[in-house]
Amino acid sequence: MALPYSELVMEHFRNPRNVGRMEEPDAKAIEGSPACGDMVAVYLRVDEESHRIDDIKFESYGCASNIATGSIITELAKGKTIEEAKTISWEQATQALGGLPPVKVHCSVLAVDGLRAAIQNYEERHGLVAEEIPTDAVEVRRRLKRVMNPEVGLDLIRTRVVSDVEVSEGVVRVVLSLSEDSQFANNIREEIIEKIEPIWDVDEVIVEFEE
Repeated sequence: MALPYSELVMEHFRNPRNVGRMEEPDAKAIEGSPACGDMVAVYLRVDEESHRIDDIKFESYGCASNIATGSIITELAKGKTIEEAKTISWEQATQALGGLPPVKVHCSVLAVDGLRAAIQNYEERHGLVAEEIPTDAVEVRRRLKRVMNPEVGLDLIRTRVVSDVEVSEGVVRVVLSLSEDSQFANNIREEIIEKIEPIWDVDEVIVEFEE
């Protein structure tokens, strides 16, 4: 049985706005999991002086609702300052699309999470974090939940491949129970560094493979 999508949802699904990868963005974030069926990547280009979002793009891996919500989120955020874009809610995204079936509301949540994660990435990379809480292993593991293990399509924490996390004097060490010869090893290392290195008190990220 077909889901009762609104005309606006179908329009954004067939003709998504601001879709595609952005080369050399000021910030980016990936939320979701291919194993769950939905994933979204958000890229930002931000004016350094006004902190206004000059350009925003997204890539979506999922259903019609996932594509449509990624599209509408970029339209809502483009031209706003990062502080204004932070206030965009999943309810606003859903309303802007004329509503979503209840089983697809999570797509709006995912799109908003992607936008906020990209904004956080920008703030950290540009020293704009208001509350500088010292980084610990708990925070590192929280961020590792956003790093996918491509072999199974789930994050590194859920697949239990993170053997150890150490944080000491600006150095974060992550040990993985994976082979360094794996075809995905370099991608995983790069994504871990990308998620951890922007943190205000992190000077170096070391990723080790123990198999």
